[in-house]
Amino acid sequence: MDFNLDETQKDLRDLAAEVLAKEATQERLEAHERGGAPYDEKLWQVLDQAGLLSLCLPERAGGAGLGPVELAVVLREVGARAAPGPMLARLVSTLAVARYGTAEQQDLVASATVSTVATGAETMAQRWQGVPYAEQAEVILLAADDGLYLARGPVAAITEFTSTGEPAATITAEGERIAGAQAAAETRSLYTAAIAAQASGVLAGALKLTTDYIRTRKQFDRALAEFQAVTMQIADVYIAGRALDVAMWSGAWRLAEGLPAEEDLGIAAFHVSEAFKALYTCQHLHGGLGLDVTYPLHRYFAHAKHLTHLLGGADAQLDRIGALA
Repeated sequence: MDFNLDETQKDLRDLAAEVLAKEATQERLEAHERGGAPYDEKLWQVLDQAGLLSLCLPERAGGAGLGPVELAVVLREVGARAAPGPMLARLVSTLAVARYGTAEQQDLVASATVSTVATGAETMAQRWQGVPYAEQAEVILLAADDGLYLARGPVAAITEFTSTGEPAATITAEGERIAGAQAAAETRSLYTAAIAAQASGVLAGALKLTTDYIRTRKQFDRALAEFQAVTMQIADVYIAGRALDVAMWSGAWRLAEGLPAEEDLGIAAFHVSEAFKALYTCQHLHGGLGLDVTYPLHRYFAHAKHLTHLLGGADAQLDRIGALA
């Protein structure tokens, strides 16, 4: 495959980066954390106005008709700013409904302010755990082992909060069947690719923050970056990011081309856990500052931890990869 982005994807990346740089500032993110709202409604409105919430919907439903690679492009920028919000669930749910839903179902998702996705149950009738933004979502896509379903929300939920402070709920829901087990499996693959893409951005953002810090922070009248032990550690973080990127982009591309992607996505999911480990190194290189809640690195650490938990951890991914061998 060609790992270079095409012109449309580059423009989309630049648009997402520009919007997030302007709106997801350190001050805004801190204010959001203090306020306790489930997500930043102003940021969400700006993302919507920029067309980033509907990019995976078909053109007839007001979208751009884009696919998994473009989804990954945007989520990587979201991760690079460690911006909270239902963006990941929104893009996965809209792309899946665009692929498998009827025109009416596509319009329903397009009209929703927030939509989300749930995975991990065998049938629709079971309890669904860890559903992001379930109480705020007007549409919930349920990817069960036996099929893909669309439920209308909001639904009654037992809500807890993730390491990022975002809501995740345990729910029961009833919905109309969209498609069969194969479509549900492909939706779960999209969800894995989306998580890996956002994790890739989180690590990239943390790496930039750390490299900027070690270039300017001095000890014994020398920048930290001049010490060999420091350069070796930051190189390990870079390698973790590159390993995740290769597997993630390969998996997203294969999904876009309709090719089997389970092995690539399994490897990408494993490297999400490795990315979380790399965040410990970033914290270590910052010293005590890395743990300060007024410094942005803590936000990247929380996001990496949350994304790792969504995938079940490294051991689960190794089991998954082994089962594919």
